[in-house]
Amino acid sequence: MTNDAVISLLIVDDHPVVRDGLRGMFRSAPGFRVLGEAANGVEALERAAALDPDVVLMDLRMPGGSGVDAIRELARRGARAKVLVLTTYDTDSDTLPAIEAGATGYLLKDAPRDELFTAVRAAAQGRTVLSPAVATRLVSAVRTPRAPGGEPLSAREREVLALVARGASNKEIARELFISEATVKTHLTHVYAKLGVNDRAAAVAAGYDRGILG
Repeated sequence: MTNDAVISLLIVDDHPVVRDGLRGMFRSAPGFRVLGEAANGVEALERAAALDPDVVLMDLRMPGGSGVDAIRELARRGARAKVLVLTTYDTDSDTLPAIEAGATGYLLKDAPRDELFTAVRAAAQGRTVLSPAVATRLVSAVRTPRAPGGEPLSAREREVLALVARGASNKEIARELFISEATVKTHLTHVYAKLGVNDRAAAVAAGYDRGILG
C-alpha cells in the first residue's frame, strides 16, 4: 500500500456513541474510508469477510464476542486486514492476549486524533504500532528466560530496533541504514533471539522495558 492510498476501515465497538465518533472522525479526514461497523467480535468476523477492509479498529471487551477471539480467528483465516486494537483497557491480561492473537498494534482510546490517524496508516502497511504506555504493560510476557546480563544487542541491532519502534518497515530501515532488506531481517532475527521474543511488537515492548529504547 502506498502512502497516498485511501485506507478502508471496519470499526468494531459495542458502544454506538464510540462508533459514531470514530466514524465521523475518519470520514472528516482525507485518506480514509469507513466501510462498516460491528458491535462485537462475531459481527466483526462477518463484516470483515464481506467488506475486506485494510484495517480493523477493534475493541476488546464486548458482549457477544470478544475482540481477542475475533483477532485470533481473523489470523487463522489468513485475513488481509490488519487489526489495530483501540480500547480503554491496558492491563497485562488485555494487552498480551491481543498481541499474541495477531494484532498489529494496540492503542488506548485517549490517544490524540493525529496519533490515531498515524497509527492506522502504519497498521495498514503492516507496521508495528505500540505506544510506550502500552508497551510497558507487556513486561512479564517479553522478559527473556535467560539470566540477567545475557548477550546485549549490538549497536546496529539497537538502531534497527529503534526504527522498528518508530513504525519503519524493513524496506525503510534498509534505506535509512544503507543496508539490504535481507540484512535487516537477519538483524531482527538476532534481536528476537536476544530479547526472547517472537515478533516486532514484543521486541518493541521488551526494548522499552529494558531501557534499550529509553
